[in-house]
Amino acid sequence: MTAARGGAVVTGAGRGLGKQIAELLVGRGYRVLVTDLDADLATAAAAEIGPHATPMALDVRDPEQVQAAADRIVETAGGLDVWVNNAGVLITGEAWTQDPSTHRLMLEVNGLGTIYGTVAAIKTMRERSAGGHVVNIASLAGLTPVPGEAVYAASKHAAVGFSLSTVADLRLAGIDDIDISCICPDGIWTPMLYDKLDDPSSALSFSGKLLSPEDVVTAVGKVLDAPREVTSLPKWRGAQARIGAASPRIGRALMPFIIKAARRKQRKIQARIQQSEKV
Repeated sequence: MTAARGGAVVTGAGRGLGKQIAELLVGRGYRVLVTDLDADLATAAAAEIGPHATPMALDVRDPEQVQAAADRIVETAGGLDVWVNNAGVLITGEAWTQDPSTHRLMLEVNGLGTIYGTVAAIKTMRERSAGGHVVNIASLAGLTPVPGEAVYAASKHAAVGFSLSTVADLRLAGIDDIDISCICPDGIWTPMLYDKLDDPSSALSFSGKLLSPEDVVTAVGKVLDAPREVTSLPKWRGAQARIGAASPRIGRALMPFIIKAARRKQRKIQARIQQSEKV
């Protein structure tokens, strides 16, 4: 482990990608606040990560709890250097088939959660005049239309738009020592995506190369070393997403073929897993 650097907060870090990001930060010498809505998950994850990880239950939809997390890491580590907004919710389906509580959940966790975390981080970093880095785990769905995931895409568009606009505000205010980086990955093979294997509405999440959590963790490490406002994973999918967003009519014309191929891939993965479970 490298020499201690300071404090970091990771949301949604009780398992999966968030936990691995917390492990990366501890490995880089940070004292990390491992937060999750599920207190037991946060506690178990922190125990596995080691003595430089501290658990905390956190609902990112509550700005007071989010600020409390920022205050907690200052108390335990002496400062806040890195904040990673990783907590997210994906519920697929056409917007008109979902109830308002579903809409609100995704928009609040994915959108407001990112806003509250970023704002708390900026305030805390500025108070200590030490600078820092906010990393927001967004999605390719934040760059392009995604049938079957309209509200999720809206929440991720909000996260990306907010991040880029806030960077502009920081620079216009003469604040150059705080960076914000968005990571926009394709489908990640995590428990959240595993649960969508039999869901046709989420087929597009399987249309590209399924990323491993390690792919995203590596990208987080790279932007911490060299801040970058938007990083698409993989790069070619980011270019494809931007083309689709720039030419929505062409994108819609191609979409049935893309979804059909993605659905075949989704069923193959499901069949392979079911076969392995029988063995």
